[in-house]
Amino acid sequence: MPCEPAPVLVAHLITSLAVGGAQMHLYQTVTRFDPRRIRSTVISLVPPGPVGVLLREAGIPVYHLGMAKGVPNPLGLARLVRLLRRLRPQVLQTYLYHADLLGLLAGRLAGVPRIFWNLRQSVMEFERYRRTTGWTVRLSAWLSRRVDLILVNSWAGAEHHRQLGYDPQRLLVVPNGFDLGRFRPDPEAYREVRRELGLDPDHLLVGMFARFDPQKDHATFLAAAAQAAALMPRVSFLLAGTGLTREHPEAAALARESGLPPSRLFLLGERQDIPRLAAALDVFVLSSAFGEGCANAVGEAMAAGVPCVVTEVGDSPRLVGDTGLVVPPRDPGALARALVRLLSWEPARRRLLGEAARRRIERHFALDEIVTRLSRLYEEAAPAAPAGTLAQAGLTPLA
Repeated sequence: MPCEPAPVLVAHLITSLAVGGAQMHLYQTVTRFDPRRIRSTVISLVPPGPVGVLLREAGIPVYHLGMAKGVPNPLGLARLVRLLRRLRPQVLQTYLYHADLLGLLAGRLAGVPRIFWNLRQSVMEFERYRRTTGWTVRLSAWLSRRVDLILVNSWAGAEHHRQLGYDPQRLLVVPNGFDLGRFRPDPEAYREVRRELGLDPDHLLVGMFARFDPQKDHATFLAAAAQAAALMPRVSFLLAGTGLTREHPEAAALARESGLPPSRLFLLGERQDIPRLAAALDVFVLSSAFGEGCANAVGEAMAAGVPCVVTEVGDSPRLVGDTGLVVPPRDPGALARALVRLLSWEPARRRLLGEAARRRIERHFALDEIVTRLSRLYEEAAPAAPAGTLAQAGLTPLA
């Protein structure tokens, strides 16, 4: 009998394994690859966080380079070169700007046959972040012709990076996929979360799950929530994500300044039960001001059968289609009006819109389909396949 081909060895390099969209995308894909076809190893620049624990529990080897967040360290490059020479991956897949740049340098020094980048952002406002981030992006654009492929999770991100100077012949859009088994409608969760929060069973609940970061624009969310709350006494608001607690000085100050009564705002911080919280919402919001690619939180809420209100940033409008409402960024009034519109509907009408949102995810963004596409991509790109065969495999870069 003919022998089955050996699995393709893929090393995944990421800036950190804290809880975040890129990290959860990495976790959800590598844990679903068929190990007979794709064998994965994960490397973090900094010591692993919660996602690293999940990966190890799933049997995925996890390494880290001992670097400190935001502190350039030449030793990290040397450690990565040594590790790659020991692991000998056929493909090095990197995630996020700093790992992209470090991975290219180390991968070429270590002789890795194929190097892929992964871009997760669209139009960023780099002046809001460390100066080194902007430098990293500009240098990466110049070096982008040295990598084999650049995966992008949104069309908006692909176009923006093309304008920044990234090689368009290497840009390939592969959107995020969403776990329809983990995120699904759950009437019991809808009731349980209200009991835990001390709310009546029919009390309306609006939520957003996103780390406290300028990109997510919690100020606009809170200002819109205050306006909607003034018109609708039976609605409360829920925020979850890193930094979203009353102990966080900036988040607490924003909450106070919004004028939203504290009794109608729940700041839950980082949570491990997001699928349950999503299923408890009547409306999900993503108020991002810039930078979104294909937003995980939106797709997950849609999979849970929740209608969404999103800002016109990145691929969020493309993601929700006609199953939600789209408003301009940084416009609390428009966001408040959209919320009041959906919350004024009868529950049955909102439920129908949520069902349409879930069907849209099933049809266009199911996780299993994205995993299959990525698996095929790595197999076709393995060293046995000569350079230039990606288009022949149906994986046509952005022209």
